[in-house]
Amino acid sequence: MSTHIARKRFGQNFLQDQNVIANIVRAIDPSNNDCLTEIGPGLAALTEPLLERVDHMHVVELDRDLVARLQKRFAPERLTIHSADALEFDFLSIDATGKTQRKVVGNLPYNISSPLLFHLAEFAPHIDVQVFMLQKEVIERMVAAPSEKAYGRLSVMLQYRYEMEHLFDVPPHAFIPAPKVTSAVVRMYPRKPEQLLARDEAHLSKLVAQAFSQRRKMLRNTLSEMVTQSQREACGIAPTARAEELSVAQFVGLSNYLIHHTEKP
Repeated sequence: MSTHIARKRFGQNFLQDQNVIANIVRAIDPSNNDCLTEIGPGLAALTEPLLERVDHMHVVELDRDLVARLQKRFAPERLTIHSADALEFDFLSIDATGKTQRKVVGNLPYNISSPLLFHLAEFAPHIDVQVFMLQKEVIERMVAAPSEKAYGRLSVMLQYRYEMEHLFDVPPHAFIPAPKVTSAVVRMYPRKPEQLLARDEAHLSKLVAQAFSQRRKMLRNTLSEMVTQSQREACGIAPTARAEELSVAQFVGLSNYLIHHTEKP
């Protein structure tokens, strides 16, 4: 089979380090009781060892050339290939009948990582474990605490949805072609329904996006069209507070308060 040239527009960097691959397989811990889906299988560096642990799995691949290679290499009873854009894919369309857990794994394209993570968050209550390779800087943002430089919209919205672990870092030479950045692996577990306290998640998302729209400004400025001074005071938010100082719980509390105490700013 001819060599596949990595395509920049798909953000392709193919994993080749066998130790890293083994560590990712251990992190997702697949079994035949799982409905397992891999995003962006590429040249199947991860797919093959995963199939050593399960009889069947699903993959979502956008690149038609790679889809054709996968179809030649794996029997359909072992691998179901969804030729689709993961950004638009309905992960609940995969039939998990008879399986005890849904698991999603992948070396995610770095050029679409944030929108893809937000898309996957829509399915969070239905996916038991997610393990992803991402740019290290993105994972640092995902797990950052309030007042840390990396803390932002991605931190708040994903920490609201998930418990996350930064498992290990991956150097550039683990890939072909080598990216210019260090990568890392994160494991994500959905929070239980009773932990999701926002009364309107769309409102929370809008509030957080607006709060972080101008990081250097105080919330009294960035949220001036959404929140009055008395509403900020009622929620215990200091007049000089900036978005990166508020915890996830404080954002949820503010959103819930605004829904039930409407005033014109």
